Formats: sequence, structure tokens, C-alpha cells
Amino acid sequence: MSSAADNAKHVPVMLRRTLEMLAPALRAPGAVVVDATLGLGGHSEALLREFPEVRLVATDRDPAALRLAGERLAPFGDRATLVHAVYDEIPEVLERLGIEQIHGALFDLGVSSMQLDEADRGFAYAQDAPLDMRMDQTVGISAAEVLNTYSHGELARILKVYGEERFAGKIASAVLREREKEPFSNSARLVDLVRNSIPAATRRTGGNPAKRTFQALRIEVNGELTVLERAIPGALATLAVGGRIAVFSYHSLEDRLVKGFFTEAAATNAPPGLPVVPEEYQPRFKLLTRGAELPTEEEIAENRRATPARLRGAERIRERVGS
Repeated sequence: MSSAADNAKHVPVMLRRTLEMLAPALRAPGAVVVDATLGLGGHSEALLREFPEVRLVATDRDPAALRLAGERLAPFGDRATLVHAVYDEIPEVLERLGIEQIHGALFDLGVSSMQLDEADRGFAYAQDAPLDMRMDQTVGISAAEVLNTYSHGELARILKVYGEERFAGKIASAVLREREKEPFSNSARLVDLVRNSIPAATRRTGGNPAKRTFQALRIEVNGELTVLERAIPGALATLAVGGRIAVFSYHSLEDRLVKGFFTEAAATNAPPGLPVVPEEYQPRFKLLTRGAELPTEEEIAENRRATPARLRGAERIRERVGS
């Protein structure tokens, strides 16, 4: 079990770059920043230290993360408000708190270090554990239930779409065959099944062959892409002029969605051929990154889990149309 002391040693992904990206928006008195994915609280703690005037609202769907991060952030008193919520609920959370606009937003997507490190959560394919994978273990169905109840077509679809797994059909067939003998409950059996379903030549490259299957199950169990499709537009809508948003993605499906929302927000929607673009058609946002920024070797050395990270940022430069 993690402790507050253990969490304090954790180095958040690309921390200095995150603070620099959000800094212009958070230096003003009364600034509010949302940490949409609180996790171990590392980014939140750094934001509160770096910007002494800022108020933090942080959400997480994992009650264990909220408890541990709450211990870590306790010294900041009422500057930090922690809420048990999924990050697509941020507009509703802010409304309940009486906050109309925010000045910064941070999303660190995917599974948290705490969830990976706690063996009984079932996120990590490198250790045998119950196949749960729920970020909030109080709601929803587990990964084992998905494996034991989904049809061949449903399993193959999530493995192909969410895991980008070339051998989705073969793995789904093996799952249905094996669950007839005994329902799935632990991760080691699934890891072996995936390895045996993939050609030997493919197994020799690209790391653990179960990685894509575990990613697909985690995304399905937690509805991650569906949540993200609602969360980014919701966060963009709550940003004040001059407000900034930073998003870390860890696989191409997430990054593609974030890129699409940011690109749309930063584009003009004027009819083509206008000699002068009226104010109402001007872009509402500008991009703060050219493409997705990748971690440096030093940032990866500080935290190996930063290796696949992709950072994108945007700033609101105009009020929303009609406001």
C-alpha cells in the first residue's frame, strides 16, 4: 500500500515544463487551476508551491488517490479543494463550487503511478494480480467481467480499436475457448494466453505482447475515451481569456482526440474567401505546442513512465462566441 511519504518521492511527468506552460495564466491574484487527474498529487503540490496565490480544484475518480493526495496537500489548507469525480464532470464540479471560470487546467491521462504500483489493482501485466483495472473500484465492471461475458465480436473490437492489436481476433477466440474451462480472474493467465496467441516472430519485438490487450481492457473498463471526448470540450469552455490548458497523453488514441479538439478550437470558422475575417469568426484559442512535445532524456531519467508522454497545450485568446 502506498503512503504519503512514498508519494512525495514520486517525480511528476515533465513537471518543470508543465509549470512553465501554465505560469502566464496562474500568476494573477485569484487564479483558479484545475488538476483534472489528481493521482498522487505531485503536479498539484508543485502548482500550489509555485503559485502562492492560486486556488486548486482537483478531481480523481479513485478514492484511494484522493485519500493519499489529501494527506500530501493538507498543508495548503483551503487553497486545495479535492473532489471525488470523473474528469468529464469538471463543469458540474465548478458550478457546485460557485466557480464560473478557471485560469489553468491540467490533464495527465491514463493510469496513475499509484494504480500501476498497487498489485491488487490488476493494471500491470508484469505481476500477477486480480483482473480488476477499475480506477474507481466502487462502480462499474472489472476487466475479468469483460473477459468472461463479452462476445467474440465485442472482445475483438475493443482489442483492435483500443489496443490497436493486430491479432485481436485470435486473442478473442482464445479467451472464449479458455473461459469455458475456467473463468478468468488473474492477470498472469491472460498474459500467457496473449503470448501464446501471437506469432513467435512478433513476440520478439515491441516489449511485452500483453501490453496492448491490457491497455484495451483498461480503456473499456473505465470508459476512458468516451470520458475524454466530453472532458476536453468541457475544460476548454470553462477557461477564461488568457487561461491555459496542458494535456499529457500516453497513447495515440488519446493524443489524436486531444489534437482534434485543440486544432478545432484554434481554427477560424469563417466562410472561405472573406477579405477580412470578422471578430466572431476569429479563433478562440491558440496552440502552445507545435505538434505534441516529447519528454527529454533528462525527464525520462527522472521518471521512466514519462517515456510515451505527449504534451499539448492551448490558450484561450478570445471569449466564446455570443458571450
